[in-house]
Amino acid sequence: MRSIINEKNLNSKKILLRLDLNVPLEKDKIIDTTRIDKILPTLKFLIKEKAKIIILSHVGRPKGKIVKELSLKPICEELQNKLKKKVKLIGDNIRKIKNKNFFNDYNEEIIVLENIRFYSEEEQNDSKFAKLISNLGDIYVNDAFSCSHRAHASIYEIPKFLPSFSGLQLDLEVNALNKIISEITRPITCIIGGSKISTKINIIKNLIPKFDNIVIVGGMANNFIEFYGNSIGKSIKEKNCDRIVREIIDLSKKEKCKIIYPIDVLVSKDLNGSSQKKELNEILTDEMILDIGPKTIEKIINIIDNSKTILWNGPAGYFENPNFANGSIQIAKKIIANNKVNKIFSVVGGGDTVSLLNNLKSVNSFNFVSTAGGAFLEYLEGKNLPGITALN
Repeated sequence: MRSIINEKNLNSKKILLRLDLNVPLEKDKIIDTTRIDKILPTLKFLIKEKAKIIILSHVGRPKGKIVKELSLKPICEELQNKLKKKVKLIGDNIRKIKNKNFFNDYNEEIIVLENIRFYSEEEQNDSKFAKLISNLGDIYVNDAFSCSHRAHASIYEIPKFLPSFSGLQLDLEVNALNKIISEITRPITCIIGGSKISTKINIIKNLIPKFDNIVIVGGMANNFIEFYGNSIGKSIKEKNCDRIVREIIDLSKKEKCKIIYPIDVLVSKDLNGSSQKKELNEILTDEMILDIGPKTIEKIINIIDNSKTILWNGPAGYFENPNFANGSIQIAKKIIANNKVNKIFSVVGGGDTVSLLNNLKSVNSFNFVSTAGGAFLEYLEGKNLPGITALN
């Protein structure tokens, strides 16, 4: 994989730059700019090299239809403000843009093509569509690691037609994850949340031989709590997962990796309610588990204190309600404290976890924070990501 940072003579070259600008929008307002902030170094590097930039990206899931609410317009405005450069959004149908030198028509350094998922050919990984887009550029750069597990036209097919490179952010992501996978400083701990254990079974099984501790929190922890004979009331859980839980437990014993799940919890009768601390044998049928309890927090903090490397993906509870954010906040605070004195190397990934850290204004307090969810986990699982394969 060649990085664009090492490429000479980019002056006046037309760069097709695939970014992930899929930021949360509410009525044309950007709620979280993390994904934009992270790709600024690549843009600033290309501007400094006097390249001409054509940005490809998407927002949401328009499924091949033009959806006005999913326009990249507010993102262009945000880029313009952050870069102090004019950023031109081109709403023309890509299929009708035939002039390779279309920069002449728009006399700008930075052009953004409208939401690439407005075209059904994108998710169909259509080769003709990719070739059509490739005609607009001289060089292709992928700086969208979080989309690189998708075999889509702008990720997988375009590199077949142009000299292709990785961007600065993609390099950082891959290097940080490679450090977790291959340059492990033990003891190493993974804190993993989310609601569906079946989507993360392979990552957990892949990490068990390499990790000393795997801490299961969030909705998927309910499967473990129930497996060990406790009632979880009306808590979220994935059905028919006893076999998966058994597999994880058996493999962890074989590989001498400790599996930790909550030993006490915070419950409520609804998502917007107040919290009540409960032991596992006290949960009523009309209650739902929404956070980890104080004994569990203390246990996890102990584990963090005795770890040299931490991988964290997924909050510990329903943090959208402040009554159930304490578990996640205490985990974050402990990792940050240990980071400050260089006791650990910490990598955090996934949209919900990043949202939590943004709320705490602590994104920069970790060694590496990835906005990627699926790609982050699949890379750790050992899968070949189409976007990375295409660059190789």
